[in-house]
Amino acid sequence: MTLPSTETAPRSEPGRIALYAPEFAADPHAAYRSMRRTHGPLVPVDLAPGVPATLVIGYYQARRILNDPLRFPADPRAWEKLIPATCPVRPMMEWRPNALRSGGAEHARYRAANTQAIDQVDQHGLRALVEQVAEGAVDGFRAVGSADLIAQYSFPIAFRVLSALLGCPDEIGQRIADGMAKIFDTTHAEQGNLILAQAVSDLVHLRRTHPGDDITSRLALHPVELSDEEMSHQLVTLYGAGIEPMTNLISNTILKILTDEEFSADLHAGLCTVRDALDTVLYTDPPMANYCISYPPYPIDVEGVLLPADQPVVISMAAANNDPALTEGVPASQHGGNRAHLAWSIGPHTCPARSHAYLIAETAVTHLLDALPETDLARPAAELTWRPGPFHRALASLPVTFPVARPAAH
Repeated sequence: MTLPSTETAPRSEPGRIALYAPEFAADPHAAYRSMRRTHGPLVPVDLAPGVPATLVIGYYQARRILNDPLRFPADPRAWEKLIPATCPVRPMMEWRPNALRSGGAEHARYRAANTQAIDQVDQHGLRALVEQVAEGAVDGFRAVGSADLIAQYSFPIAFRVLSALLGCPDEIGQRIADGMAKIFDTTHAEQGNLILAQAVSDLVHLRRTHPGDDITSRLALHPVELSDEEMSHQLVTLYGAGIEPMTNLISNTILKILTDEEFSADLHAGLCTVRDALDTVLYTDPPMANYCISYPPYPIDVEGVLLPADQPVVISMAAANNDPALTEGVPASQHGGNRAHLAWSIGPHTCPARSHAYLIAETAVTHLLDALPETDLARPAAELTWRPGPFHRALASLPVTFPVARPAAH
């Protein structure tokens, strides 16, 4: 399903744009262009039926808000008092005792524990781990001549690598991934939240009693002395950032390479790199398209638009990165190597695992290109389906074909 040729964005309440609609997921960039013409950099949207928010699609406005945690704090507790537990977007937005949803001293405490635990990951070992998982994934389908690169490649890499980093057994990890997918899709979010809560609690208990050389154990042993509840919610953030967005970054980058002939030619000619491809995707179609949510404690005027108290302000990394004020005259092919995009956020809540995410995605994409250099889409890109939801930019599947290597003659 595509938006009408007039690029009219889907509507919820009169005057509000429905980010949860399938039409929005099918062509969000057409919707962003329509928003910009109609509303400017600050747009009234609905994240779910009856859940209003302001979407920030201007690059410079987004930067100012992300760097102003006093007027735009991340704590949603006043907002969620008015939101039922059954609200499909609440699990993605509700208060948790972690760095993402806290400010001030509590934010500093949680972030210190997370940063130290993540920074102790050995990058050489991480690269070897990704290569090992990627090789196993390709071996599972290389003899078939076709694959769904999300279900059979991107997701297994994100899932298995993160589980290894967190010291999480497969059984617990599968439950965490299931709960997280339901939350991102916002279709069975309340159920997903319950599944996720029990699974991360089980992981915390396991690593409290049997610590190892992993992020969960390091969080448990950190001098800030996180409680079991706090531990669980740090893991929610790490899984939230590490499975769905990583799966989609790998997949969206592969899609870019398979569908952009000029870019693919430059890549094979050595004129650009896989890292450049990642940055191009992070600029033009980031896996977390709309997030970095804040909740103004009182009405705030931003360039003549009054943002209501305790109503979500959502940063559209996808739209802000493509703001004509920033990109006018700059072709998308020149985004590679330029990391001024907002895909990792900025300010106090910037992603602490950015270098690790780059390494995982770059290694995964490079391995696939080396292992199956003649890969093609199994159907036209226009026929691919994008999963609905206000926050992510995620394909439902990425079907490809490739030549099957003939056995060597004896």
